[in-house]
Amino acid sequence: MSWLPSLSQHFMVSAVALLVYVLTTRVHGVRRAPTAAMAWVMGLVVLPYIFLPLFLLFGNRKLKAAYAPRAPNPAEPAITRFHANGAEARIALSEVIDAATETLDVCTFILGDDPLGRAVVKRLVQRAREGVRVRLMMDAIGLWIERPPSLRELRRAGAMVTVFNRIASLQRGIPRNLRNHRKLVIADDRWLWSGGRNLATEYFEADGRGKLPWIDLSFDLRGATAAAAARQFQLDWNTAHPDPGHAIAAHAVGAENGRTQFVASGPDQAEDTVHALMLTACFRAEKRVLAVTPYFVPDHALLMAMQLAAQRGVEITLVLPWKSNHRLADFVRGRALRALAQAGAHIRLVPRMVHAKAVVVDESLAWCGSVNLDSRSLLINYESVVVFYGLEEIRWLAAWMLALAEVGEAFVLRPVGLGRDVAEGVLLALAFQM
Repeated sequence: MSWLPSLSQHFMVSAVALLVYVLTTRVHGVRRAPTAAMAWVMGLVVLPYIFLPLFLLFGNRKLKAAYAPRAPNPAEPAITRFHANGAEARIALSEVIDAATETLDVCTFILGDDPLGRAVVKRLVQRAREGVRVRLMMDAIGLWIERPPSLRELRRAGAMVTVFNRIASLQRGIPRNLRNHRKLVIADDRWLWSGGRNLATEYFEADGRGKLPWIDLSFDLRGATAAAAARQFQLDWNTAHPDPGHAIAAHAVGAENGRTQFVASGPDQAEDTVHALMLTACFRAEKRVLAVTPYFVPDHALLMAMQLAAQRGVEITLVLPWKSNHRLADFVRGRALRALAQAGAHIRLVPRMVHAKAVVVDESLAWCGSVNLDSRSLLINYESVVVFYGLEEIRWLAAWMLALAEVGEAFVLRPVGLGRDVAEGVLLALAFQM
C-alpha cells in the first residue's frame, strides 16, 4: 500500500488546503453559513485530495457584478395582476408575449418539451418572424433536468438563444454550481411576467392524463419595476452571452394602484438581499408572517429569526406541500419544522405539490418570485422577487395564502429516533449545496 500518503504528507496537504480556504475566503470577502463553513473545513481536513478541487470549483458563491441595476423608487407607478391559477397565468403570459413590439426577453430555469413549452416556443418563433428581437436564456442544469423542445426553428427565425453557465464549457469565471433560477418574461422593457412558474405544463395545467397541475403563483406588471427587471436580464445575458451594445431605457406606464420594487438576489449581488429581507421581516413583524414555499431548508440564522418571532407572539404561518418533488429536501426539513412547531408556528401541509414562493409581513409588505426558503435559493442561486408595498397587493397575496393553508393539514410534532436525527444532521451539513 505504498501509494497511500503518510500521516505527515496528509497533514501537509490538509494544511495547504485549509490555507487555500482561508486565503480565498479572506481575499473575496465570502461569508458562509456556519454549517457550510464547517462542512468545507471538515472535508478539507479529512479528504483534502477530493475536497480541495471541489472547493476551487464550487466554493465561491459571490461574483463581482458589472454594476448594480438601479432599484426603482417604491413610489413609482405600477399595474400588477396576480394569477391565482395556471389558466390565468397562461393567458397573461400570452398577452405579454403578444404585446412586444421591439424586444422580448425570456429567462427560465426549465422549458419543457411538452404542450406548454412547445406552444411558447412556437409563439416566440412567430414574434421573431414579425421583427421582434427575441432572446431566450435557459440555465444549464434546468436543461439537464428536463429536455427542452427543439429550438432550431427559433434560431432560424432570428431569435438569440443562450445557456447560462454551461457545465462542460471551458469558459471560467463562474463556479459550475451557481444556477440562474430567475423566471422573467419582459416585453419592450415595460411589461414583466414573473413568479415561481417555469415554462412547462405541470406549472400551468393538467397533463391530459388526469394528473393535476402544481399549485403555483405568478404575476405580471407594467412600469419602472419591469424596466429594472429588464436591466437585470441584460446583466445575466452579458454573463452568459456578452452583448454590450444593448441599451435599456426605463419607462413607467399606467396608473398607480400599488408600489413595487424588483429585488435581485444571488452571486451577482454584494449582499444576500432576499435572505436579509426575510431576516428583517421576522425581527420587525408585529402581528404575522405568512410564507409559502415548496422546500424549507433554512440556515441557522433564518430558522432562529422565525423561532424568535413566533416566541414573541408573531403568528408564523408556513405552507408547504405534503410531498414535494425533492425527496431529500422533504427529509431534511423535519428538524426545522419541529423547531418551528415547538416555538408556536402554524405549519400546514398541502396534499398536492406546491411550487409557489411568496411571503407576507403584517400589512406592510409582501414579495413573490423565484426564491424558495432554502439555503441554495437564498444564498447561492441567481434569484429575484418583486416586493409589493401596496395594501391591495398585500391583502390579495395574504388571502390566497390563507386559503391555501386551509386546504392543508396541520403538521404534527412527533419525537424522532436517533437514526433519523443523525441522518438529518449529516444531510443538513450538505444542505447549502442541495
